[in-house]
Amino acid sequence: MTWIEAAILGIIQGATEFLPVSSSGHLVLLPWLLGWRPAGQSNLAFDTFLHLGTLVAVLGYFWRDLLRILLAVVDGIRRRRPLETPAARLGWFIAVGSLPAAAVGLLLEDFFEQAFATPPAAAGALLVTATILFVAEQISRRPRPMTAMTWTDAIWIGCAQAIAIFPGISRSGATISAGLARGLERSEATRYSFMLGVPAVAGAGAWQVAKLLSSDTAAVAPAALVAGFVGAAVVGLAAIHVLLLFVRRRRLYPFSIYCALLGVSSLLVYALRG
Repeated sequence: MTWIEAAILGIIQGATEFLPVSSSGHLVLLPWLLGWRPAGQSNLAFDTFLHLGTLVAVLGYFWRDLLRILLAVVDGIRRRRPLETPAARLGWFIAVGSLPAAAVGLLLEDFFEQAFATPPAAAGALLVTATILFVAEQISRRPRPMTAMTWTDAIWIGCAQAIAIFPGISRSGATISAGLARGLERSEATRYSFMLGVPAVAGAGAWQVAKLLSSDTAAVAPAALVAGFVGAAVVGLAAIHVLLLFVRRRRLYPFSIYCALLGVSSLLVYALRG
């Protein structure tokens, strides 16, 4: 892998991790479409650096919010009033909402990656993502602020995040759509989706690091690792900012159309290649 290929994959990871178009689906399909590596093949070391790059992006963008939430949770525990403030409640909602994805990831991640990380499966899952985004816009309710969230909202959105274990199902798309379906205001649903993603991205990165340390993996040039990491981090920061601005005035239909087009075109290419 050249550093240019690594930088491009890092850019793809950074953009698609946060835009509702599925990073896992893109990292299965695009290298295959471009002929950079066989379908389903990946490199553990490189994938680990991509995960760490997106973690840096989300922590860098939301560090003030996350610090405020963490301090509120700690203060609530110390005062034995854990749910007294909106920030503290939000912290507990994020914790509870992270449990379904953590359970599914620990128990079934390897199975789903081996069974479904193929071009036709990822393309089909992108069509599912397109449908989720479209339906969510159709059934979104009268908007509520994040301060009006309930435990039911947190569990519902957390279960949506767990579904994104399928390569091609967008984590941000599923969680934003779940928030809209539960009646959260558009920009609030998006911000919550990103903050809910912090434990998921951090957990995935830690799991990748643990697997990397305990296994033999093909060597990747340091320049490629750095290029992938920087691309994922820088573009990830930009993608978060762009999506937050986008959802204030516009709906998610363009992302739905994009996922549908990529999914259909990938299936056609797969059929033509035999």
